[in-house]
Amino acid sequence: MPRPFQQIDVFTTTPYRGNPLAVVLDAEGLTTERMREFARWTNLSETTFVLPPSVPGADYRVRIFTPGGELPFAGHPTLGTCHAWLSAGGTPGEPDVVVQECGAGLVPVRRTGDRLAFAAPPLLRSGPVEEPVVERVARMLGIGRAEILDAEWADNGPGWVAVLLASADEVLALRPGLVDLDVGVVGPYPPGSPEAFEVRAFFPKDGATAEDPVTGSLNASLAQWLLRTGRAETPYVASQGTVLGRTGRAHVSRDPDGTVWVGGGTVTCVTGEVEL
Repeated sequence: MPRPFQQIDVFTTTPYRGNPLAVVLDAEGLTTERMREFARWTNLSETTFVLPPSVPGADYRVRIFTPGGELPFAGHPTLGTCHAWLSAGGTPGEPDVVVQECGAGLVPVRRTGDRLAFAAPPLLRSGPVEEPVVERVARMLGIGRAEILDAEWADNGPGWVAVLLASADEVLALRPGLVDLDVGVVGPYPPGSPEAFEVRAFFPKDGATAEDPVTGSLNASLAQWLLRTGRAETPYVASQGTVLGRTGRAHVSRDPDGTVWVGGGTVTCVTGEVEL
């Protein structure tokens, strides 16, 4: 049957310069296998399926799939799905906050000007990365162990290993080999630069190394780490996707109660119907 469909570009205000997301806006009645099949067919980093909420307080429920399986949470699908739901006529219970239900629980999404921002979920795993793993990551990235200034587990659904390099230039210069972990890399720009950090995200896919254009979950967990260790102050902007010819921008802020928000622009690029 035909179902409403949108393709959204996320973490950008310029179409085709961010990270694309496929959104099926009425997924009632679809089996898990059918969702997996469609996500494999789109071959985007994520495809989402919108369903009625199943718990009080949620405006909608979403299931998030990569070509390889389902995720409990991911950042750019959260913002892109919220954009698509709103543009299709969704009305939140509160005027400026949309509450998304997903595998990680309830995630608030704020509407702020021309951007949407999600509240960073609690980390499922944090703390220092074991030294043998750090050495392994250095080899995968093609750099010396001494070039990694620090490393932490940054798992908020996707199980990122986050590593800090000395500069944004070092991050941009990376030419990794084959990775077998989800690895996020961050390095600071000089003070006074328009962006505070450069971020890159690498993960294994089909026996090769893939790079994500812009990664909300990683930017959320990086922000929690960098703020906790005093390496960043809010608000700040992180750039990602530069090496891929994208202009992704993640806007990070923090409330007085410590809640970290990760926001970005969202643009509709495709709208129509799909047969599912």
